[in-house]
Amino acid sequence: MAKRERSDPGFVSWVDLATPDLRVAKKFYGELLGWKYTGGEDPNNHYYTTAEIGGRRVAAMWHASAENQAPPAWTVYIETADADATAKKATDAGGGIVAPAMNVMEHGRMALLTDPTGALFGVWQSKTHTGAQLVDEPGAMTWHEVYTRDVAKARDFYANVFGLEPKHLDAPGVDYWTMQRGDRIAFGAMQMTSQFPPEVPSHWNSYFAATDVDASTKKAAALGGKEVAPPFDTPYGRMSVLADPAGASFCLITPPKGR
Repeated sequence: MAKRERSDPGFVSWVDLATPDLRVAKKFYGELLGWKYTGGEDPNNHYYTTAEIGGRRVAAMWHASAENQAPPAWTVYIETADADATAKKATDAGGGIVAPAMNVMEHGRMALLTDPTGALFGVWQSKTHTGAQLVDEPGAMTWHEVYTRDVAKARDFYANVFGLEPKHLDAPGVDYWTMQRGDRIAFGAMQMTSQFPPEVPSHWNSYFAATDVDASTKKAAALGGKEVAPPFDTPYGRMSVLADPAGASFCLITPPKGR
């Protein structure tokens, strides 16, 4: 297993799901990705529930009531050494603040931000909670990218705020950038094309690894999910685009062997 004790600043540390029905979400992802759950009893933190594989944290979900006004969606959290300083840097670079930096008990300090193109993301300053403890394995997160209406503006924003270097991907028909620190790739940024309906705003997308994308895609549909894009091959693996029963979108991917 690809165990991880802590994410480096500028890399995605954690993901969580806002959902209107935790019971349905837990059943869907539990059966699809093999998750077990801990926590989720406290109404004061929206029944925040941690998903695990083999006793190691992989993701979380929380109950988004009508009062929360949070649509069903996955949120990525980028690791930072200082959530307050990063939030200021983000606003100085043209981003916005949805929730200012705050302590999350002893676990860490976080802020919810938007980039200049409107994509929502979080920053996480780890304390006792150091993010995902398992990545790049079946059922765990393995890739993240921002789909944006202005990739140049988003690319420059994330490079500035997190000290990353953008590199253009040589791929026909897509304007795609990898955000890197040295040879390590933190995440991607892609220009939204006409394949996205005009009402879809800039947003982040997360991928979870699967042993067999085709079988998992069929299983997701049987569990009440929706197949947004059927399995297809890419140079980086076979993938599909799905939505869970509440409508939160995500991708599954089986990377080629050795990648």
